[in-house]
Amino acid sequence: MITNQEVKALDINVDYFGIPQASLMEEAGKQSAYFIKKNYPNHTCVFICGKGNNGGDGFVAARYLSNTHKTMVYLIGKETDIQTDIAQTNFHKLKDFPISIFRSDSKEPLESHLQEATLIIDAMLGVGLTGTLKEPYQSIVKHINASGKPIISLDVPTGLGTTTSVKPKHTLTFHDAKPQMTPETCGSIHIIDIGIPSDITQKIGAGDLSIYYPHPKKTSHKGENGRVLVIGGGMYTGAPALSALAALRTGADLTYIVAPQHAASIIATYSPNLIVQPLFSTDCIKEDDTNEIIKLYEKIDAILIGPGLGRTYETMEAIRVLIQETVSQKKPLVIDADALHAVNKHHDLFRNSTTVITPHAYEFHSLTGEIVPKDLIEKKSMIENWAKKLGITILLKGEPDIISNGEQIRINTVHNEAMTVGGTGDVLAGITAAFLAKEVSPWNAARMAAFLNGEAGNNAFDIYSYGLVATDIINEIPKVIHKYV
Repeated sequence: MITNQEVKALDINVDYFGIPQASLMEEAGKQSAYFIKKNYPNHTCVFICGKGNNGGDGFVAARYLSNTHKTMVYLIGKETDIQTDIAQTNFHKLKDFPISIFRSDSKEPLESHLQEATLIIDAMLGVGLTGTLKEPYQSIVKHINASGKPIISLDVPTGLGTTTSVKPKHTLTFHDAKPQMTPETCGSIHIIDIGIPSDITQKIGAGDLSIYYPHPKKTSHKGENGRVLVIGGGMYTGAPALSALAALRTGADLTYIVAPQHAASIIATYSPNLIVQPLFSTDCIKEDDTNEIIKLYEKIDAILIGPGLGRTYETMEAIRVLIQETVSQKKPLVIDADALHAVNKHHDLFRNSTTVITPHAYEFHSLTGEIVPKDLIEKKSMIENWAKKLGITILLKGEPDIISNGEQIRINTVHNEAMTVGGTGDVLAGITAAFLAKEVSPWNAARMAAFLNGEAGNNAFDIYSYGLVATDIINEIPKVIHKYV
């Protein structure tokens, strides 16, 4: 069963990967008409259609049915009220077919059309409704249910999930069953194949970002849209800065970086947007620094550990302490880069937590002792099994990226070969941390981050080709968000 939000995300992803929603609507209507022709021959049909794409499905079905059945379409509202271009286009096509068209703002009452019909097709409202139906839908639903005529609902019964819903004999649901569908609410449920390729259902796309990105409230204050702490720096100074800047560009309000004194003084020069706190230690993070770092946790929403740390024995010991404290405080966590080597024999430190790890194949081998296979099916199985075993979300970087939380799995093919340049993984980790700081679940944060990083990388590739660098990707992040969110 697919959730309502996943339905919406998939609709966008299908379009993103080159299959127009218009073709899916065409197939949905065509297959619905075929079902009616097969099971209800010689009937007089009235389609009651809403103003969105569910209504559009009804328009298409009515068109295909009109050559064998007496067909009427009852539009709720005016023609100018139709909300999408593809529904509008399919409404206009009805005028070339032997179909009687009525509108709810006309003088003819709906009851007269219901009396004439011997079959009612409900194509008013789609998924995702809650609470109480608004008028005129509530009254129309009551009239339909009281008609005594057989009813077929397209995709979902109008009002499903609310206090008043259509009670159909059949529901023709597209692609997959939807939440709250039962024989009691939907009658006989028929899953209709509308031509969505199976590989697209496994891919991450623009829909993941569009549907799950948390929109800031206009009344929100500084810090309410995410505060990220980056624990890194030591041997390298650029990595934690890239992560923090990526988090800011993703929409986090504040990013803090804690780093050894020498690294912190350099990181602070990269951007005035970064809040950099030098530690007591000079060259690398040590266990003596952990108490000072932990003091920051109370004002932090998500923590990223790893960028630029180095792998000294002292640093690895300190990182294990910090990861244990992060998990005990139930802070969302991203473990990346060198921090993954600190926990290669210490999985219990982060097991069953709100953690995302972002390894490439070598880091995954260091963490688990297993070599990532080249075969995609085997690779997916391995990542899913390890995510389930650890009770976390894994984002394996590669071609393609593989994301799993142990229960679900997706792949990300949105990136390019120039993104092997140093720093792109730090950008990805920063984006992931920003979403976690915005209270996005680890599963959705990893999916969204993989797409956002890859799409921004593709934008940068269009400009800089094989010469793109990590900061070019960071600069493209807001453009991707603006386009899809």
